[in-house]
Amino acid sequence: MPRETRERLLALDVFRGLTIAGMLLVNNPGTWGAIYAPLEHAEWHGWTPTDLIFPFFVFIVGVTTYLSLESRRARGASERDITRQIVRRGAMIFLLGFLLGGFPYFTWSDIPGVPDPSFLNRVLDRLLHWRIMGVLQRIGVAYAVAALIVQRATLKQQILTIAGLLLMYWFAMTMLPVPDTGVLGQLALSTPEHTMAAWWDRTLLDWSRFHLGNHIWSGSVTWDPEGLFSTPPAVATAMLGVLAGRWIGSARPLAERLNGLFAVGALAMMVGLMWNWSFPINKGIWTSSYVVFTAGIACVSLASIMWIVDEKKFDRWTKPWVIYGMNPILAFVGSGLLARMIYSVWKVEYHGQRVALQSAIYQSGFASWLEPKNASLAFALAVVLFWYGIVYVLYRKQIFLKV
Repeated sequence: MPRETRERLLALDVFRGLTIAGMLLVNNPGTWGAIYAPLEHAEWHGWTPTDLIFPFFVFIVGVTTYLSLESRRARGASERDITRQIVRRGAMIFLLGFLLGGFPYFTWSDIPGVPDPSFLNRVLDRLLHWRIMGVLQRIGVAYAVAALIVQRATLKQQILTIAGLLLMYWFAMTMLPVPDTGVLGQLALSTPEHTMAAWWDRTLLDWSRFHLGNHIWSGSVTWDPEGLFSTPPAVATAMLGVLAGRWIGSARPLAERLNGLFAVGALAMMVGLMWNWSFPINKGIWTSSYVVFTAGIACVSLASIMWIVDEKKFDRWTKPWVIYGMNPILAFVGSGLLARMIYSVWKVEYHGQRVALQSAIYQSGFASWLEPKNASLAFALAVVLFWYGIVYVLYRKQIFLKV
């Protein structure tokens, strides 16, 4: 049994490592103006491979949540200790994301209406536009809520909770009128700023009416892709991961577990695609069809890796992804901090112009000899390799960022 558990966790680390590497790849192109279509998010409805990365990570969090809870109980931890650890970990993940969102804690660009801003002006302006939600914030909330639910709920209660979250979100987003326009939610789904989720984002995160700034994603200002109203279905994604973790961690033969994951994953993909007819697959508002569809692909993907690594014992290719998977938070946070600095804050002289350091590196090292899309992809791959070098050194020294 210990041998099977170790192999199973190896496959999970590989899956997590592939997900993190994919996240770095799509988040760090040489230029946003030249990207291969599979490496871009869907414009609104629909999906691309890039739209699978975030739900995959939330799904993995759910899988490891179940395995972690069972492991702690086996070691004799009390339910109170487990609850305390869940709350602490969820809060730490949220805080890391929140601090990452505000970095470097001052506005580095021009400030409208302030021709010559002082450093204090820049700090105050940053506070007024500091995004509250974000990727890690959603992961922290989804993890904590899902873990607290499954800690005490029976399997039947967990399934009913998942169904309830997805059906109630579907009802709220499509059958209720959006308060500021009175338009039925179903008719507003095609316009990002007019959905029910966008209205709640503005109500809860835009504090301009109190002269306290707008704390929605700066890329839209009117809605947030990781907003509060669209977070409950992300909790369902994590809980579906918990169900997968329960199945993976069972004492059934490996072949039976693989067959189950493949079968349920294929069924979930079909259900998600059918639900898409009335509630479109959409990452930006994390629709219920998106939850079911991406959880299905996650099951099939994880089962495929387990079949290759555990069943067929073909694992020589796994080491880089295991190394990435052992330090996912460090890779994500570290790459986010560095990207903010080189894409926006650090400026250098290049051909007589003051440009971002990233632009100078990209233009001189990649765009000077490659076609635009290939140059942009090559830069992104270089970022992935750069961070692999960092996590590899830390792996050798047994240094892992855990929260």
